[in-house]
Amino acid sequence: MSQEIRVRFAPSPTGPLHIGGARSALFNYLLAKKNNGKMLLRIEDTDRERSSSESEENIKDSLKWLGINWDEGVDVGGEYGPYRQMERLDIYKKYIDKLLSEGKAYKCYCTEEELEKQREEQRARGETPRYAGCCRDLTPDQEEKFQAQGRRPVIRFRVPGGEIIRVDDAVRGKVNFESDGIGDFVIVKSDGIPTYNFAVVVDDHEMKITHVIRGEEHLTNTARQVLLYEALELSQPTFAHVSLILGKDRSKMSKRHGHTSVVQYRINGFLPEAIVNFLALLGWSPEGEEEIFTLDELIKQFSLDRVVKSPAVFDMEKLKWINGYYIRNSSIERIVELAIPFLQEAGYLDENVDEEKRQWVSMIVAAVRNRLSTVREIVDYMELFINDEIKPESEKALKELQGEQVSQVLETLLSKLQEAEDLEPENVKKILKSITKELKLGGRKVFMPIRIALTGQMSGPEMHDVIPVLGIEKVEKRISYVKENFLQ
Repeated sequence: MSQEIRVRFAPSPTGPLHIGGARSALFNYLLAKKNNGKMLLRIEDTDRERSSSESEENIKDSLKWLGINWDEGVDVGGEYGPYRQMERLDIYKKYIDKLLSEGKAYKCYCTEEELEKQREEQRARGETPRYAGCCRDLTPDQEEKFQAQGRRPVIRFRVPGGEIIRVDDAVRGKVNFESDGIGDFVIVKSDGIPTYNFAVVVDDHEMKITHVIRGEEHLTNTARQVLLYEALELSQPTFAHVSLILGKDRSKMSKRHGHTSVVQYRINGFLPEAIVNFLALLGWSPEGEEEIFTLDELIKQFSLDRVVKSPAVFDMEKLKWINGYYIRNSSIERIVELAIPFLQEAGYLDENVDEEKRQWVSMIVAAVRNRLSTVREIVDYMELFINDEIKPESEKALKELQGEQVSQVLETLLSKLQEAEDLEPENVKKILKSITKELKLGGRKVFMPIRIALTGQMSGPEMHDVIPVLGIEKVEKRISYVKENFLQ
């Protein structure tokens, strides 16, 4: 592409970064990086009642955590700032004045009560509620009368009648809207603050945005924005509206399908690369069958023509599978650092973790990480390493301890562990194998009683990883307890 690609992510800071917003940010980022372009972060803070600095910080922190960094925008700067809409009011004024002077916009003095009455009458007639145009052609005297009453006007855009509004969307193809179904919409509120549809057009033009990638829910807004582009005689960016994210039951994504904000995934033990990988697959189709992608690989492969129209289904099990992959392929040290806060929260570690405790956690991570789908799940395994008294988890497990060979197996294990120079996993693995040869028993008759005697469970982490964590003293206590209570 000869023109420099310039995209933006422009959230409203009225809450934490939503998972859908994170996907839009990611797609914008991938398109920019794929084409050596620029990504901007613009804060759309005109909703003064709901906007907060806390939400803005959450959004920025979440993007950085995901590895989505911006080239221009808040905290970075750039030649097209400022990058918060409330700091751009002077910029909007010249565009508003242009529309007013050309008769493409007008002041509307209708009260909210009058507007609601209009809507009720329209609904009663079976019509779609829209502004009836009461103030379209006010005389100066009428305006003066309204002003004398203390009414503060909004500014409405004069929607041309009988037109087809055409949106050429990079994902959805050609989409048409009828202007008669829109009604004159507000572009400046009575407090002088521009509305979303107006401000976004001015900002995208002023910041030379070439591509607007956002959620499908914005498609109807695009019709209004196209009208404004045309009225202001501005060139339009390429629009790309990505599909909705649905739950597995095909309903709109909500908390019952999983966390809706990025920060919740972070604090529940998901890795950023797993979230990025998963989000990329929500509405984008890679060329092959591969489903694991690094951010750099996504940048190389991403293209808008492989973004699909159909809704994306948020599959929590798939996300956990992807997250488990990244946990298994991360360094032990990294997972230990992530696990420590969860273990402290659950009361398994004190606030100050010394080197001995850190080493203990490392051994536990090594033992269980192949079974983790989130780092938080490590808490679920801790009792396995702490208790001295282990009970079989079921009648079936208890039956495994009733075999005539069990006592000999456990005594041989204990003897070999006591004689061993160390209990490193590789050494323990050799000891376990040696028991089958020495006693001339099949693997199940050796390994299953050992597993149940030491963990109470018929499946779980590898025993050559568990035994080093337990240490010889706990192994002795557990075998002694099993012998006294469960062996015949």
